[in-house]
Amino acid sequence: MIETGEILQTMRMIQEENFDIRTITLGINLLDCSDENLQRCAERVYDKICRTAANLVHTGQEIEIEFGIPIVNKRISVTPVSMIAQGDPVPIARALDRAAKEVGVNFLGGYSALMHKGATKADERLLASIPEVLSETQFLCSSVNVASTRAGINMNAVREMGQIIKKTAELTADSDGLGCAKLVVFANAVEDNPFMAGAFCGAGEPECAINVGVSGPGVVKVALESVRGEPFDVVAETIKRTAFKITRVGQLVAKEASKRMNIPFGIVDLSLAPTPARGDSVAHILTEMGLEYAGAPGTTAALALLNDAVKKGGIMASNHVGGLSGAFIPVSEDIGMIEAAAAGALSLEKLEAMTCVCSVGLDMIAVPGDTSAETISGIIADEAAIGMINNKTTAVRIIPTVGKKAGDTVEFGGLLGHAPVMPVNEFGNKEFIARGGRIPAPIHSMRN
Repeated sequence: MIETGEILQTMRMIQEENFDIRTITLGINLLDCSDENLQRCAERVYDKICRTAANLVHTGQEIEIEFGIPIVNKRISVTPVSMIAQGDPVPIARALDRAAKEVGVNFLGGYSALMHKGATKADERLLASIPEVLSETQFLCSSVNVASTRAGINMNAVREMGQIIKKTAELTADSDGLGCAKLVVFANAVEDNPFMAGAFCGAGEPECAINVGVSGPGVVKVALESVRGEPFDVVAETIKRTAFKITRVGQLVAKEASKRMNIPFGIVDLSLAPTPARGDSVAHILTEMGLEYAGAPGTTAALALLNDAVKKGGIMASNHVGGLSGAFIPVSEDIGMIEAAAAGALSLEKLEAMTCVCSVGLDMIAVPGDTSAETISGIIADEAAIGMINNKTTAVRIIPTVGKKAGDTVEFGGLLGHAPVMPVNEFGNKEFIARGGRIPAPIHSMRN
């Protein structure tokens, strides 16, 4: 039972500390929409989404008004499209984009393929279409899972994703490669993630489900201001207690949306997701612990403490926690990360080290436009290896900015923010990427 009094305790967090529900995401199973006739399949997809999600945005707005809790995004995730497309997936992509516009959501995720062990013909068709689709659609997000702890790393898919990211950047060069901001490459992708660009409704999910993502970096930062100079035991306990309060609000919103829409409650994702607004930064939580900038020596340890304490506090506050759940470190979407990168405190290599202990991976990183496809594939392979060996979700959302070099700035706008273009290691890896095949799963994957 969630008492009204608990919500009243959060009013200060909402009014003064940038607390919000980052998203209500409705997962929709589209397996029953598959059809050999492409046009009929696209029509079924459009009709099912419009029917199932008709009241999603309105319900979110009602809850915002009644409880005074900001709900920033209303989103949809669907079955990976490669699982339902029996031919060219582009008509389905266009139907998804039209449906997202019709129901009024911010984004729709699931133009996706799961290729950690190999590729079907449908996977191959979807991958080939990604640059065109992301350059033509407005609301659609895409993801590809190229590795898992159980299967290893599909290096053929890794090689191809480097080329796809480059082509997507070229086709959206007039918006600084914005198409790449809607494309993420995963290892160990989860089926109930409510956050974009990687959300999809996995094969193990129900017919439909309400998943909620909470966010409160500003709340955690303010809480830590009251324990300056205290030992890390006190820091961890303070974060745990704060994460509990944040997650309880997410649980309330998820349950309320579920009841009003008559759709099962799925999970609360208790991630700390930043925005470019000052006072809403994960990096500033780390500096509050005593670092001059995110990226200074000690940053990985500080992030490990933060991520673990958020999970420990949040998991007691909701009966179903899932998604990614932890701390996000997207460079362009976090004012503290932007400042650290601009000051030279934060390098791509340091970010990679940080991804060993955070929720996801290398996220929203702008790199020079002349970065080769092989270099991008190498970055993906490194990040996938971290996920595979550590049995955790990792990802890469990297944006080659055509015509720009290290030190320039790119502007994406809104929640996607802006970022300095970061330098990359220029030493070659073509022969490594050209090998293809699969990097085998680690020995600890054999747990049966």
